[in-house]
Amino acid sequence: MLVTLFGAYAIVDGVVAIASVVRHRERGRWWVVLIEGILGIVAGVAALVVPGITTIALVTLIGAWALLTGAMEIVAAVRLRREMEDEILLGIAGILSVVFGAAVLVFPGAGALALVTLIGAYSIVFGLAMLLLGLRMRSLGGVARVARYA
Repeated sequence: MLVTLFGAYAIVDGVVAIASVVRHRERGRWWVVLIEGILGIVAGVAALVVPGITTIALVTLIGAWALLTGAMEIVAAVRLRREMEDEILLGIAGILSVVFGAAVLVFPGAGALALVTLIGAYSIVFGLAMLLLGLRMRSLGGVARVARYA
């Protein structure tokens, strides 16, 4: 179950990132988001194709993925500060990703049920932060402006 959950989440996240690049590649450093998307899809497919992967290897993969994604989100938030106010929401989402990734890497022996609970809590908080960012971007009257950070 954990492998399937992570694989599906990483693939969807990667596809959304790549779709964003395709729609807005003429602006800024689009290649950063493209790399994030490709890595997400690769990580998700690897988790689904090799379901027998050990728990420790999966935990390491999830932790590394969260750290990389979080770092890219923090960089994006720093770049967005010139474009809008309240870019802090993306920064918070990035910090949550980094903290989550670090916690998973530091405590790899955590039980699968505890990890699923942690993933669920992380997903809810991260999703809320991204929803608030989306609403903020919409209130600015130009969601396309978000691609400029890439």
